[in-house]
Amino acid sequence: MAQLEHLTTPVDAVVSRMRALDATLPERDGVAVFNRVYLTVTEEIDRRVDTAAFPDPRAAIALDVRFAERYLTAVDAAAADRRPPACWRPLFQLRRHPGVRPLQFALAGINAHIGHDLALAVVDACRTLGCEPPDLEDEFDRVGDLLVALEERVREDLMPGPDLLQLADPLTHLLGCWSLERARDAAWVAARTLWTLRHCGDMAEEFTERLDAVVGFAGRMLLTPLTD
Repeated sequence: MAQLEHLTTPVDAVVSRMRALDATLPERDGVAVFNRVYLTVTEEIDRRVDTAAFPDPRAAIALDVRFAERYLTAVDAAAADRRPPACWRPLFQLRRHPGVRPLQFALAGINAHIGHDLALAVVDACRTLGCEPPDLEDEFDRVGDLLVALEERVREDLMPGPDLLQLADPLTHLLGCWSLERARDAAWVAARTLWTLRHCGDMAEEFTERLDAVVGFAGRMLLTPLTD
């Protein structure tokens, strides 16, 4: 298939924002580590939209942009000394801790974004498009497949080598307790639940708060400082 002419989409604005963050944050900063990972995913989604790789590009763009906005809103909150959602607080609080490794930062960000933000982004996109979660399942799965492939590469690139086995042993144990695929499956269940509860007021709000808190707890565990 010939390359389609690139048309500016809302995804381009998201990519530009992430690139600007990458240019301003210190390389070792924990948020910078996650931002580089997420930028790679978003650039790939943008390329796939250009080549018509998504069956419904409009749905894919809506889901991707609503998803990214959740992360960027958390960044803005932290920069303005406001409290970001509980799922993001561990990363922002420990972003400069010398005992936390880059792989931990990357996976803690993925945990917050998949475990909490993705479910809410599905609901946001459904409201934007006037559809229901099953209508977005193909796009959800394709974005999720990209994230799973990227997580594997992140683990390979950032896991300490055999010369750091003293560090790698506890790190391997810690990170082995978390799975992106399980987090993605849970996000889909949470999205469907939130959609069902969307007219239930307090119940929907309580479910969202509990989800936020549970994902934040997992993120704090992932960021347990490790000694050299």
